[in-house]
Amino acid sequence: MADLTARTIFEETLPAKLEDNPDKAKATNAIYVFNLTGDEGGTWTLNFKKDEDFVSEGDSEDSECTVTMSDTDFVAMWEGDLNPAQAFMMNKISIEGNMGLAMKLQNFIG
Repeated sequence: MADLTARTIFEETLPAKLEDNPDKAKATNAIYVFNLTGDEGGTWTLNFKKDEDFVSEGDSEDSECTVTMSDTDFVAMWEGDLNPAQAFMMNKISIEGNMGLAMKLQNFIG
């Protein structure tokens, strides 16, 4: 199997995970944007105010929490090799907007 990439996570893995547990996503009731830098980076929106299709490529002007980090750090966090709190303390993650919503992301990532 090929190495996991941020694009694969946002296009395949995360949507499948959310589809299996849509109530958890809807309970979050927030809109996030992920700006990932690097070769496999990109921008994705997680819209937990919708009933389905929570993940889409591109930005959202309605974002309540924007997370910026490198694609490799995101993959490491997803796989459990990088602690989100440590990454934040090491300035590997930049968060704009509602910090409380950022904390809720641990329900979906890592």
